[in-house]
Amino acid sequence: MRFPEKSLRVEHFDEPQLEFAFSQRSPHPKDGLFLYGPHAKAKKSREIRVGVVGTTDGIGHFRTWGRKLNSVVQVPPPGKGEKADRLHLANFPGLDEAFGISFEPDECSTLSIAWKDIDRATRIINLNEAVDKVARLYIDRVRQHLRNDERSVDVWILVLPEIVYERCRPQSKRTGLPMEKGDFTKRQRAKESIPLFSAMGVIDQTEEAIFEDVPDFHRRIKAEFLKIAPTQLVRETTLAPEAFLNKANYPVRKTQDAATVAWNLATGLYYKTQPKPPWRLADVRPGVCYIGMVYKSLPHDPDGHACCAAQMFLNEGDGVVFRGANGPWKTGDYEFHLKAPAAKNLLALVLKTYTETHGGPPKELFIHGQTYFNDEEWNAFVDAAPKETNVIGVRIRSTGGETKLFRDGDYPVLRGTALLLDDQTAYLWTTGYVPQLDTYIGPETPNPLHITVMRSKNDKPDIRTVLADIMGLTKINYNSCNFNDGLPVTVRFARMVGDVLTMGSAKGEERQPFKFYV
Repeated sequence: MRFPEKSLRVEHFDEPQLEFAFSQRSPHPKDGLFLYGPHAKAKKSREIRVGVVGTTDGIGHFRTWGRKLNSVVQVPPPGKGEKADRLHLANFPGLDEAFGISFEPDECSTLSIAWKDIDRATRIINLNEAVDKVARLYIDRVRQHLRNDERSVDVWILVLPEIVYERCRPQSKRTGLPMEKGDFTKRQRAKESIPLFSAMGVIDQTEEAIFEDVPDFHRRIKAEFLKIAPTQLVRETTLAPEAFLNKANYPVRKTQDAATVAWNLATGLYYKTQPKPPWRLADVRPGVCYIGMVYKSLPHDPDGHACCAAQMFLNEGDGVVFRGANGPWKTGDYEFHLKAPAAKNLLALVLKTYTETHGGPPKELFIHGQTYFNDEEWNAFVDAAPKETNVIGVRIRSTGGETKLFRDGDYPVLRGTALLLDDQTAYLWTTGYVPQLDTYIGPETPNPLHITVMRSKNDKPDIRTVLADIMGLTKINYNSCNFNDGLPVTVRFARMVGDVLTMGSAKGEERQPFKFYV
């Protein structure tokens, strides 16, 4: 896209600062944790309770990694053609040193599953049934532990053989495998009617709900564990790439370097076991709340209904997911809009939670969506908010290759560069060259986000304020320890949250910490 030269207004937003222990600041999570520790650091090391479910080999791989986390994990030496000072990589100093938590790998609650049972279940003819059977192997072992063992668990680590990843996702191709006959053979509920009676009496249809869900192991596990505890799914090949080699004696899949894996695993362990996340935004204005709207079409629904939800994020605490009503929210190929009662009820639930936590409503409530807001839903949002709360609707959309901006002719732009089109519309490059890392981490020329301030209850905020906020929200993905994400957290996980909420086993959870979904 080309713009007249006189219309170009290019600005740059500084890298948002993060806050760590002792109110110390750094823009990089790894630097802040290494130097200061998490912002809610305790005086003494906290021992976390970890449960591990997997094959005997998988449990062994995790224990080996657990021991590594107790010490320094070095960045490997640079390969051929790589810079010696790869500033986007960092040595991992140890779980206790960086996060102030610890666990004893040999004393974890371990629940083993026979590999042959997983293999057999993944080869059941009907994919829905295969995914259900594999998920139940993990879920039933945990439920049995909860019934028989008094030891509580803060986070469950589910270690997955590669066959689960390969065979238990939507449209998994299981060609060439000796298939197993399941309880439902080839029958698909959507295609064939199921008789209510047989010569043996009434047929039990309680398990038929598996055909209403998308056959996806990850979604099923996350949905089921909403009622149990946070989970971390990790593949055996991530923990022990050297144990899975191809014919040429190379690992079967390329993984991140060991230090990066350690940082990400440790960040997830801390986030999912502690009351507050490891870092927070340092300069967020007081009384500001951010909401990301989530919509997901319900699978196999004859009426075309969708699930709606809202993700709430603040600068000082964990995110919360609020489930709204299912209904006819889809109005176009990529457009979703709530009816007034559903919009009002969903926002009222968010505001109630915020008020309970802070003793009063927010001053500003930003609603981030990927579509526009129609009159009916917007008026309902405004009606649900008290008069002292300014509600602002912001549309955030990813772009393709139609808009490019270069630095010094052909270099990627700096992360934080913005092209302001008018007082309420801008392109924002949340990816790009980062001077502190001396690199641009990306496969191609960075593409911007298209940001539009759509509506406002009172005065519209300055577009620069909106852009600065979005930059900050790209730095609070606590499921990894990256310098930044390309999308703000309000949008980044919308699809993942929607995927989980549309699973049948997720019903009934009106409000749940965000950490359960990632």
